[in-house]
Amino acid sequence: MGELFTLLITCVFINNVVLNQFLGMCPFMGVSKKASSAIGMGVAVVFVIVAASIVTYGLYYLVLEPLQLEFMDLLTFILVIASLVQLTEMFIKKTSPGLYKSLGVYLPLITTNCVVLNVCLENISQEFDFAHMLVYSFATPLGFALVLYIFSTIRERLDASDVPNPFKGNPIALVVAGIMALAFGGLAGLA
Repeated sequence: MGELFTLLITCVFINNVVLNQFLGMCPFMGVSKKASSAIGMGVAVVFVIVAASIVTYGLYYLVLEPLQLEFMDLLTFILVIASLVQLTEMFIKKTSPGLYKSLGVYLPLITTNCVVLNVCLENISQEFDFAHMLVYSFATPLGFALVLYIFSTIRERLDASDVPNPFKGNPIALVVAGIMALAFGGLAGLA
């Protein structure tokens, strides 16, 4: 149990997928202008990654490995991820048109979000058992969502602040992202 808790803390804070591995930077920069959009994207990414991980893990160990088709994992995983993103997009469009509109082009871009594919592939390459796979598949997007939300609240304040013209917009956002990476990197001694 302690090992699972350590994996959770490590994925959320220490080896954060955005600040440590620099994956998922497109939605990180694009959807982080409003906290409400960041929360919606975070929840969508958590759902897609957990669902994709469960499906791809099962497909790999129940279909691809017994049939000795392990080389098809990348193609299979991409098809599963694309299907789940389509279902998520249709669900959000139907249930929350405002959120769907605020996420814009970034919602279908979850398909190409390298975080989703990275988690699915890491579950296999790290040879996680089912419990470790579930924790890793939940903790990684949770860390993504947490950083996305924190970053969005900082960006909202920056937009209201008097920032020098050369630093307005993405330049100051990237500086803040770097400072956040240093702060989260300081937690490395915990695990």
